[in-house]
Amino acid sequence: MRRLIDFTVGAFALVLLFPLIALLALIVLCCLGRPILFRQTRAGRWGADFFILKFRTMRAPSYFGEPDDARLNTAGRVLRGTSLDELPQLVNVLRGEMALVGPRPTLPEQIDYYDARQRGRLSVRPGVTGWAQIHGRNSRSWPERIELDLWYVEHRSVLLDLRIILRTAVALLRPRGVVAGPDANPYRPDAPTQPIRGIPPVSTQRENLRPESSATEECDVPAPDKNLI
Repeated sequence: MRRLIDFTVGAFALVLLFPLIALLALIVLCCLGRPILFRQTRAGRWGADFFILKFRTMRAPSYFGEPDDARLNTAGRVLRGTSLDELPQLVNVLRGEMALVGPRPTLPEQIDYYDARQRGRLSVRPGVTGWAQIHGRNSRSWPERIELDLWYVEHRSVLLDLRIILRTAVALLRPRGVVAGPDANPYRPDAPTQPIRGIPPVSTQRENLRPESSATEECDVPAPDKNLI
């Protein structure tokens, strides 16, 4: 039932917003060039990898190690600040890789830092928006966001999803927490030996996260993308 709602609403939203999506694609093409879409591997339900889709917001680096902030132009900042760069994720929803509402999909290497309880956030499809997104978003620390996601997993319902979607619409008009503070995201992908603050490292084989009872739901995992932008 939930998947049917996601597919129906996602398809309707994609058709309704197609003129805006086409306009944004043209803006990205003119201001940043190709590729128009940014594709990055994320961990989906039960830790299965998929490619998340976003509008590209950064130009190519001028030199190795150039800070991300320096690569953002006006168009990129507007796309990020309004969260319009997330609209292509409606395609991820139609594919069944994401839901409209759920925990935001994290990087695959980050789930190696989850303990058994925290891996519970992987029991549902990641969402375009979620409970943590309307409660501080990136201004929250990783442990805080994980706790908010776990609360959502334990209490999720169609009515709660509708509440989150409505509050997300309001939050888009008054964006806050889009950019993380200096202490909100202590985890760095280039330093996997450093645990997320307050979360000890856990050696986890992601292929073993899925319960045996869900083996029939296994999906094909795409090969890594060599041209991520």
